[in-house]
Amino acid sequence: MTDRRFTLLDTATVVVAVGILALAIWTLVAGPTAPVPMHFGLDGRPDRYGDRTELAVFLAFMAAMTAITAGMMGWYSGSSDDASRRRSLRIGQFISLITIGGVTAMIGWASLGGALGAAPLPNGWIFAMLGLILAIVGAVLGRVGPNPVVGVRTPWSYKSRLAWDRSNRLAGRLFFWFGLLLLIGAPIAPHAVTVTAVPVLILVTAAWSIFESWRVWRSDPDRQPF
Repeated sequence: MTDRRFTLLDTATVVVAVGILALAIWTLVAGPTAPVPMHFGLDGRPDRYGDRTELAVFLAFMAAMTAITAGMMGWYSGSSDDASRRRSLRIGQFISLITIGGVTAMIGWASLGGALGAAPLPNGWIFAMLGLILAIVGAVLGRVGPNPVVGVRTPWSYKSRLAWDRSNRLAGRLFFWFGLLLLIGAPIAPHAVTVTAVPVLILVTAAWSIFESWRVWRSDPDRQPF
């Protein structure tokens, strides 16, 4: 039995997508005329600038990504007659909103905050915000079902539900504890340590989760062959 109700997550999807689009329109029409930061180095300092049109196009792209990824997962959740699949797709919708919305908010603040007179956030707090996003995503990642957008999407996890579940639970646990550590430690840790640790730990999490999907698929008697 399908469930076409417009949920709180659907409302949040519309609010986030429209909010980002409104920011894009404002940036294009009334944003700062001076060059704005468009890319940042590992030291947190801008290393490339662009005009407000470039930033507006980027924000509009992020609004479209929100509508497509979170919106479509919400739509397919309502179309499914499987309760567990509906639930897992809603979790994927939530993860899409948190990641796209959170990253867009960080980039928007970094690019527009200085031009509007706001004090820039210290580098440690920027990484702490990233840690918060990772911890929230990690807390629910292990409950998301197979989909083409969110999770450990490997050839092996698509061929074995057991491999999908275990690799995503592993990735979720690693991202949660890594995010929590980053949230607590980034504001007080030396910046050089944080800058080095973040990409290394993300790569380790990705590689370990991919390996786990292959390992579990290989030992799963119910796996689908290639």
